[in-house]
Amino acid sequence: MNSPLSFGVSYWPVEPPRCCVLVFAEAVSLAHVARAVTLAQSLDPARYEVHLVCDPRYLSLFDELGFPVHAIRTIKSNVFRHRLANADPLYTIAELRQYVREDLRVMAEWEPDLVVGDFRLSLSVSARLFGVPYAAVTNAYWSPYARPRFLVPEVPIVEQFGPRLAQGLFTLIRPLVFAQHAYALNKVRRDYGLPAVGYDLAHIFSEADYTLYADLPQLVPTIKPPSHHRYIGPVVWSFGAVPSWWSSLRENVRTAYVTMGTSGSKHVAQMVAQALACMGWQVLMATADRSTIAGVRDRVGVANYLPGLLAASRADLVVCNGGSAAVYQALAAGTPVLGIPMNLDQYLMMDYIRRFEAGDVIRAGVATTELVTEAVHRMDGSARYKTQATLLRDQIIQYRTGERFQTFMDDIIQSRPAVLANHHPTVSA
Repeated sequence: MNSPLSFGVSYWPVEPPRCCVLVFAEAVSLAHVARAVTLAQSLDPARYEVHLVCDPRYLSLFDELGFPVHAIRTIKSNVFRHRLANADPLYTIAELRQYVREDLRVMAEWEPDLVVGDFRLSLSVSARLFGVPYAAVTNAYWSPYARPRFLVPEVPIVEQFGPRLAQGLFTLIRPLVFAQHAYALNKVRRDYGLPAVGYDLAHIFSEADYTLYADLPQLVPTIKPPSHHRYIGPVVWSFGAVPSWWSSLRENVRTAYVTMGTSGSKHVAQMVAQALACMGWQVLMATADRSTIAGVRDRVGVANYLPGLLAASRADLVVCNGGSAAVYQALAAGTPVLGIPMNLDQYLMMDYIRRFEAGDVIRAGVATTELVTEAVHRMDGSARYKTQATLLRDQIIQYRTGERFQTFMDDIIQSRPAVLANHHPTVSA
């Protein structure tokens, strides 16, 4: 019989120390924070010491997270939306420099083995300065290896020239606009002795040691991405309490879930809700507007926030701003999507949905009751939308995003032991 003791030395197995992972979220919108929280919660706490790093502005919406939160600054959401609406650069050089300093402060305090970022572009600088592996979570349509169609979003040239002429102008000037957006980050990189990563948003949004696509490859394909780019699948999240009026919802009546999120227009949402109600539909509307008084009026049930996955499952149609968060909630329930996008990210997502025939699009700048009514009649009269949405639902179920993210983390930890054991910062905070 073998003894666990030999020459006075114990050989009882020792549990390896947990790996410290900092998950950074850029809180310009709820979607980035919710996606980061969902990924962080998918990690095994027995093996990973997870910390969430973000501006706390949306954290009151979540229940107990299960890990510590460290506050950093994010520019105000209304400032970010204003810049989007006017096609201005998203960040200034001064803002990104401040971001880098805050990133480094948190890294110096916790000495992570790996950092994960959801739209925290400054990690392209700070993680490299600290000498820690960095994984960026983004959408595949922002990959340099994707081939999206760039439709002109709701920017001033559309109002000035109309969508058709504005599209031609946008196609001509888009490379210059993207280069202008990329200038600030490249300038900050050069200030710290790092090379520029290219003057294009696709390179800026996906630049990392590892790039993780929060999409289905069947829906948003890429062409021969490198090995450090990989799909983890849609990050589907849902929160919010069921409102008191939920139990009074009627069965066997056409139902729509209407949400424009934290970045959409509440006026468009109200117009859509009233149009659907006039068509005889039962409407569930989430406004993300704290001034809204919850209640049921004229077939419309309203609440500041609704549990999105439950609402999408209850609905026959989801009408949203076209952002990936609401779209994937709808698809996870097998429900077709009518997107009314405003910014470029939303237009990109909805173009892939339209091509897959799981939904349709109305431009936010021209959306009217008549166009909404026409689109709803068309979608409700065709089984194709439901068939394609159900196909994507089945693929989301099979993809198991949480398990894929966990496997990715395990692979990195196991394949880079020397880096994880011996990384040292090259620049202090």
